[in-house]
Amino acid sequence: MLTILLQASPLGAGGLSNILFFGVIILVFYFFMIRPQQKKAKDQKKFRDELKKGMNVVTIGGLHGRLLSIDEDTVWIEVDKGIKLKFDKSAVAVEATSRVNKPTAETAA
Repeated sequence: MLTILLQASPLGAGGLSNILFFGVIILVFYFFMIRPQQKKAKDQKKFRDELKKGMNVVTIGGLHGRLLSIDEDTVWIEVDKGIKLKFDKSAVAVEATSRVNKPTAETAA
């Protein structure tokens, strides 16, 4: 019994390396998972704040249309002549809308 108690070191070299190991894991999680998600959320919020009337947009459901009006939390989108739909502002897809509004080689010429 005495030999078992003598073998266990409370916070010796093994304990310190375990603490450093968990610290490195936490840093990896922060820089590769948490920070990029925060940056993406910030970019999405900035994009939604910069929406303008008349802009062509795509919703997360894939609906294409033109912005008619923008309220605090909602947008009105015209999908065809006389057909207006009300959507939550968060339903506007950032990536798809950026692709639609990006000038192509055909429109630039």
